[in-house]
Amino acid sequence: MITLRHATVKEIKTERPGYIEAVVDIGDGLQKAVCYSSLIGDIKPGDDVVVNTTAVDLGLGTGGYHFVLWNLSKDSVGAKSGGHIMKLRYTPLQLKCLAVEEEKGEHYKAVRDASDIKKMPVIIGTLHSQLPAAAATLRELMPEKKIAYIMTDGAALPIAFSNLVAELRASSIINSTITVGHAFGGDFEAINIYSGLVAAKHAANADVAIVCMGPGVVGSNTKLGFSGIEQGQIINAVNSLKGRPIAIPRISFKDRRKRHYGISHHTITALKVAAVTRAVVTVPEMADEKANYADIQILREEIDQIHRVEKIDARITLDALKKRGLSPTTMGRTVDEEPEFFMAAGAAAIAAAKILSGGRSGERF
Repeated sequence: MITLRHATVKEIKTERPGYIEAVVDIGDGLQKAVCYSSLIGDIKPGDDVVVNTTAVDLGLGTGGYHFVLWNLSKDSVGAKSGGHIMKLRYTPLQLKCLAVEEEKGEHYKAVRDASDIKKMPVIIGTLHSQLPAAAATLRELMPEKKIAYIMTDGAALPIAFSNLVAELRASSIINSTITVGHAFGGDFEAINIYSGLVAAKHAANADVAIVCMGPGVVGSNTKLGFSGIEQGQIINAVNSLKGRPIAIPRISFKDRRKRHYGISHHTITALKVAAVTRAVVTVPEMADEKANYADIQILREEIDQIHRVEKIDARITLDALKKRGLSPTTMGRTVDEEPEFFMAAGAAAIAAAKILSGGRSGERF
């Protein structure tokens, strides 16, 4: 069940297309609340609103925000949108969007019969925090290439929630965004990952795509119960569309949980269980002790037998992030604290750049 409370908007702190961050009074002090204007319209100081407080009441970290559900001070809400494809289907917040697959849309002819993404390199991550490192490295190496970000519905559904995406778009590090499944708010909307990949190539005219979920990965203390397992499924999709899949391994030497130390069990499971086709898996060059630990994992799990593992000097990633003033974190840890995590994403970008320049990385197996 959800927990709902009445509140009064006191202040607008941040506003960008589709996203408003406000300070509200819910009767026991001032607290932050997020409003998605594409869902419920704008809000302003003095408005009486209904707020979903469920996540904060549960004490959640990721996703621990109040969300404005309804503006009682307006008779009608929401932004007008064309199209007939529904997202958040059969929920009280279902919304319509104009998807690339719809006949009346301008991209329908481009995607209608497409099932080939023309050997486009596709970088596939499992965490939203991998996006800026991959994108910044690509932009550093390939300043003229078009980069599309495809956001899946494995975590946050509104792309407007991501500060990172807003920053990457504003600085032209990524050129276009595509939201697939029930994720919404991208420059292009697509029904599934297959049509989303086709949209990246044939509607957004991208040279390279980065695919990963929005903020808020879901995990559990089980082998298969985590949303990042989609990485394996996306590898299969890219291969079936004649693309070049490049998988970012989740690497950490600061995480105290044994299952995430070195190469995370999330990566191993996605690559061994969910992926039934091959990908390039990029591992950054690291200090000897860390490299040896990762090597043992790769050999023990036979990742190098299932996929092609490439070791890449990805120090350029750290410079690319600093050059562009990007300061992403992973599980609250900074680039300086977890350089290997971000270099793994940068290594995937380097592999993609090799493909775009006619190099060997990403050849079909």
